[in-house]
Amino acid sequence: MTESTLSLAVNGREQQLVGKLNLFRSPAKERGNGDSCGNGAATWSAAIVGLGYVGLPTAAALHGQCARIIGVDVNLERLREIEARQADLAGPDRVRLDAALDDGSLQMTSDPAAVSAADAVIICVPTPVDTSYVPDLRALRGACESVVAHARPGQTLILTSTTYVGTTRELLAEPLERRGLHVGSDVFVAFSPERIDPGNLDHLQRNTPRVVGGVSAECAKRAATVIGHLTDNVYLVSSAEAAEATKLYENIFRAVSLALANEFADACGALHLDPVEVTLAAATKPYGFLGAFPGPGVGGHCIPCDPHYLLWQLDRDGHRSPLIEQAMTGIRLRPTRVAERAREVLAAEGNTLAGARVIVIGVSYKAGVQDLRESSALPLIAGLLGEGAEAHYYDPLVPRIELPTGLHMQSEEALAGSDWDLAIIHTVHPNLDYSWVRDCPQILDATYQFDVAPHRVVV
Repeated sequence: MTESTLSLAVNGREQQLVGKLNLFRSPAKERGNGDSCGNGAATWSAAIVGLGYVGLPTAAALHGQCARIIGVDVNLERLREIEARQADLAGPDRVRLDAALDDGSLQMTSDPAAVSAADAVIICVPTPVDTSYVPDLRALRGACESVVAHARPGQTLILTSTTYVGTTRELLAEPLERRGLHVGSDVFVAFSPERIDPGNLDHLQRNTPRVVGGVSAECAKRAATVIGHLTDNVYLVSSAEAAEATKLYENIFRAVSLALANEFADACGALHLDPVEVTLAAATKPYGFLGAFPGPGVGGHCIPCDPHYLLWQLDRDGHRSPLIEQAMTGIRLRPTRVAERAREVLAAEGNTLAGARVIVIGVSYKAGVQDLRESSALPLIAGLLGEGAEAHYYDPLVPRIELPTGLHMQSEEALAGSDWDLAIIHTVHPNLDYSWVRDCPQILDATYQFDVAPHRVVV
């Protein structure tokens, strides 16, 4: 995609479609003279605001791509964890992070003013929801305010945190203008939603396309150059708002798919069918079907949270989206359904959930990671305890948890299957020995894919 073609994606509907047919190729392999966010690794610097599950792998991926990486995080404990090399990071990102720490190209600080030293600033802070599923914008607002306060002419500012449509303009572009920095000539502002898949080495940043939408054509061009150091393909849209909506649609699509998969699994149960078998069979259709597997619930920071940003914004403006609302209700109630099924399984053998010894296998939200964010295991365990069960958990990757009730628990260590009345399979990590689970008299498989024990039943 040539520079002249770049502008096509931001100048009108017909021209926008022409621009969308092309992918902006990364400049990473074609080093040139460089500019403020240029093509030469020795000529530019980047600041990453927020060193969590998105910011840290982003910082690691920039090793060798720019001369200096400034990691900014207000959480001193997080900075110490990274410095001690104890952060949850795997594969190539782990190797790059270690290299960046070894050669000093990554410098970490809690001082927000440090962003002024960077040519490009990438904001990667969490955007959760509160207990009422209303967006919690404190970290986002704080990060944007500090970046605006310390911005200088020539910088490219890129927001990557999933958020409501209009955030980039409202929290970055407009405050910068009020500061006297003209967006599009003095500073350059864009939105490029993160696409980090923790623990999945099949979806590395380099081979995962990224979407970029700028506040102006020049903003889009500058931001595409920066993001092009992270991925081989950058896909331009007409505005920051279009990019913001893109991220919401991605995760809403996934949320609806997973809610449907769980509901269909319940239907298969009523019909005495295996939902995984049916899903795999349906997936042989080469068009028109994008399936998902059922499970114990939906975790992670994206799918259980992000759709609520759109629902909140629509509700604020007097609009509704019933299908999305119903999908999110289904996702929220899934752990309750698993607990109900546990009661049914025990009752089938004349036992009750109250007083039963129950072990939940795996509590992180996905296999192979330590990530507990929005894990359905936490409300599941809380629900079991609320029903009077003697509930415990086993997860070597997550030695301690805190339930929504505030109760702290530790992972069980020395285990025998015969010690438990029921095992609930929530998350199965690779390279762990689960053979002992076979000795549990009753096994409820909420993953639908735990074939270690032939006597297991599914949700």
